[in-house]
Amino acid sequence: MRRPDHPTTTRPTAVNGALPGPESPESPEAREALEADGPWGGGPGAGVPERTAPGAGAPEAGGPDHAVPGPTTAPPLPTDGVTAEAVLAPYLQGQAADFLRSLRLHREHSAPSDAGGQGAEAAARALRRSARRISGSLHTFRTVLDPAWADHLRTELAWLSGTLAREHAYAGRLTRLLDALHQLSGTTLPAARGTKPATKPGTQPATTTAARTAGAPEAQGRAVLGVGAARAGALLERQLTLARTRAHSAALQALGSSRFHAVADAVALLASEVPLAPGTTGRGTEALLEPAERAEQRLLAAVVALPADESAEPYNEAQDAAWHQARLLLRLHRYAHEVVLGAADPVLTGAGHALDLHRDAAEAAAAAAAAARTPRIAPATAYALGVLHADQRHEVEAARAVFRETWPYATAMTAP
Repeated sequence: MRRPDHPTTTRPTAVNGALPGPESPESPEAREALEADGPWGGGPGAGVPERTAPGAGAPEAGGPDHAVPGPTTAPPLPTDGVTAEAVLAPYLQGQAADFLRSLRLHREHSAPSDAGGQGAEAAARALRRSARRISGSLHTFRTVLDPAWADHLRTELAWLSGTLAREHAYAGRLTRLLDALHQLSGTTLPAARGTKPATKPGTQPATTTAARTAGAPEAQGRAVLGVGAARAGALLERQLTLARTRAHSAALQALGSSRFHAVADAVALLASEVPLAPGTTGRGTEALLEPAERAEQRLLAAVVALPADESAEPYNEAQDAAWHQARLLLRLHRYAHEVVLGAADPVLTGAGHALDLHRDAAEAAAAAAAAARTPRIAPATAYALGVLHADQRHEVEAARAVFRETWPYATAMTAP
């Protein structure tokens, strides 16, 4: 586990490619946003203890209802008497306890008397938050755990987290697109990429009738956008509201299924006992440091493999997959950091938030493009959706730039 003040001196090497995260990258809705964690905080952000060599120890285990606590000034990790089980088990048990607590709150707030539904939404976010952390930890530390049990529970938690996330994802996407339409219809249209001002250097702007006539297409475009924006918004609202309603029904059906009850029973057992791999009992914390280092190396290799700025194509959606994979690997690294060092790595907050914005903008652009393919829509509606798609792809490009600016390992970004 590396801190930004420990510069990367060699180019990271990919470890058999990037392993899939706990949620399938093929399903955009399954890659739910991290709002449940706050603004990419997800745990105490006070000092992160340094370590110079694997096996230097681990934080002391916390109680069964809490994740491993991170002290304000973290002392050197102890080297004697601390086993991998004493570090990993309390973390998983704490997340399992949070999962069961959120499930109880979700059932309480899902009653018909809770008309607002705000309590149920907050409980669902907390439920997904715990499910993601358990699933991610089972993936990273699979070698320490019973592999068959870990693979099965990780698959089931990924299914549950993805199912619960879709309703929230559709709602957030609709809000994002409608806000963007409102801003676009009230401002000047974005200029075409690569165009230059018509005025030559050293000359005054034209004020003749011919110049005013030349500006007529722009005014006409704004008028068309104003007409099409309302229709485009109505179309998006119909499509995404229908998708959200179906996702809500699917979530309710999932929460009442026997499959979900089996998952809840498995998490309840996890809250009291963590099945370990044979021979793991009594091993030192190096058993956790090795998989955590592998997770970090996969992340660094994925970041190095991202398309360079010179070759970036903002309208090439095929390039989005590499960025989505980097986001999932960053999440796995973040959870491994929580297990081994007791707290999320604060220096990755900005980079993680940028990747969240990248994911949201890319999926919003895809939704606008899908709406534009609706048969028999008016030309003004299609035009507004095209402008909306371009706007969101510009947001994708901006998020990539922010990520590169906030990524703390500069050497890894510029490796040859």
